[in-house]
Amino acid sequence: SDISYNISDKDENGGKDKSKEEENAIIVRSTRLRENNTTETANADRLKKQKEIIDKKLAESRLRAEKGFAGKAEVDIVSVEAKDIQCYSSPNDYPHDIVSNQVKIDMDKEVLFIPINGYAVPFHISTVKSVVLPGDVKNTSYLRINFFVPGTTISKDTPKNMQLLVGKYGAVIPFIKEITLRSFNSKHFNDIHIKYQELKKRIRQRELKIEQEKDLVQQAKLIKIRDQKVPRLQDVRLFPQLSGQKCIGTVEAHQNGIRFTSTKGEVLDVLYSNIKHIVYQPCDKTTIVLLHFHLKEFIMIGKKKQKDLQFFTEVIDNSLNLDAARRFSTDVDELDEEQREREMRRRLNLAFKEFSMKLEKVAEYYDHRLTIDVPYKKVGFFGNPNREMVYIQPTPNCLINLTERPTFLISLGDVEHVHFERVTFGTKNFDLTFIYRNWDIKPRTITSIDLKSKEVIQDWLNLVEIPHTIGTRTMNWVETMNIAKMSGARFYENTDEDGVKKPPGWTFLSAEDIDNDEDDEEEDAEESDSEYSGESEDSEEDESEEDSDSSFAEEDDESEFEEDDDEDEEDEVEDVEEIKTKNNTSSKRPLDGKSQATNSNKKFKR
Repeated sequence: SDISYNISDKDENGGKDKSKEEENAIIVRSTRLRENNTTETANADRLKKQKEIIDKKLAESRLRAEKGFAGKAEVDIVSVEAKDIQCYSSPNDYPHDIVSNQVKIDMDKEVLFIPINGYAVPFHISTVKSVVLPGDVKNTSYLRINFFVPGTTISKDTPKNMQLLVGKYGAVIPFIKEITLRSFNSKHFNDIHIKYQELKKRIRQRELKIEQEKDLVQQAKLIKIRDQKVPRLQDVRLFPQLSGQKCIGTVEAHQNGIRFTSTKGEVLDVLYSNIKHIVYQPCDKTTIVLLHFHLKEFIMIGKKKQKDLQFFTEVIDNSLNLDAARRFSTDVDELDEEQREREMRRRLNLAFKEFSMKLEKVAEYYDHRLTIDVPYKKVGFFGNPNREMVYIQPTPNCLINLTERPTFLISLGDVEHVHFERVTFGTKNFDLTFIYRNWDIKPRTITSIDLKSKEVIQDWLNLVEIPHTIGTRTMNWVETMNIAKMSGARFYENTDEDGVKKPPGWTFLSAEDIDNDEDDEEEDAEESDSEYSGESEDSEEDESEEDSDSSFAEEDDESEFEEDDDEDEEDEVEDVEEIKTKNNTSSKRPLDGKSQATNSNKKFKR
């Protein structure tokens, strides 16, 4: 029987391996195409949704502009008027120790008496800008008193009423700018200077307190629950503190508000009518569980006015004392400690959650509506709203970071527009700026957000129906807000005063970047055309020069060849052929290097 063999370079499984590789390549290509199609579809849906939101918000903004609230808070504006200063009704009310030729200060009435032409003239201390001791000259002391006058710079420490008085009477009444006094008693002038500094400090503190309490609203009295069990949350800490470094106590829910009572007996009441947002944040991946209150109006906590307060409990200490000895994953003590920590987290979350639900029911029972927000866990992103990178999470009504100090909270109802800054292909981070409905409030910017979070933030903004724009530049928001304020109600229209079309509302933020990109593309195109034309001209000139050089070289070679032929007519034909080959290589040398290689090959063949 004949035996035949089939020998092949391929392996037995070579065909199968190649087919598998081809199938995998096809699968990868199809997956990429599917992902690209999905991404394009998502972007198109996102843009369509955003266009609908922008049109809707522009219509609402035009209605607000018609009512006169374009870029303003919808509240009554209280005008402040200058109040005339009257310390004494008549000279009979002056202090009895006043001397006509001496400088005196009345600490009770805050008045400085200056001798002028033999009379003690009173000046209220708020009219004095500064009191200076130039120094002694030949046993003589001087005291220079400067006053507030029109046309001079007014510092931030100037009393508010004095600023208004200077503006009111600056063009009507003459002002005294400076008075210099001389005395042989330097001790008296030093006492006057010390008393003046003390009075200035007293007035500054009083005005600061008035400024802090200006936005305070007088709260009604808290009504306690008498006929049923009071919802209570014990052993919680208050931030900011009423006094000391730690303020621990109990929170109770009553008919019209909540009451915090510290272990020292201090009491803080917050009414339901003054609460704007309540946020409950469990301790899933944080060291504290908290209940945060964002208020509508300021209240006094300690010695400062506050609009945010929170009750919290630490699950574990932020600083732990680590033992020197190593611990292993199989250590029984460590496993027990982790188990206790998990159980503590569960109990604390349950206690705060139950109190939040009871608080909401009590408020609803007494005709008060409260909504408790819980942060979305999977929609957060890292950013820098204050001084450091923190994890920022959205809620149904806010954007928050409450576990770090200072706390960060933006109420979405106060936001009119959101703008993405520095969004380019060459950068890994971008900035996010929130523009408020009240343009007097400075826009809030979150910096250094990872570019991977951009689409997540866009989807969230579409969900809460907040319009946004995307730009490549960093904006100067002081100038931008001034432009918006100058436009007024015309800001939301698509034409200016002359009838020329313009982007309506905040859409001009992205329109500027588009115009700049088009201008840059046109400039690049012009530069490329000019470079191409210059290169073509240079190449034509180089070719013409090469052609002329080659023609001159050929003519010289031919003349040399003729001379050699006349002189060596009797030489053999081989010598003539060698001379010809030499002449041919010399004539073609400036044009191309390939001819040398062909001639050398011919010689080698011979």
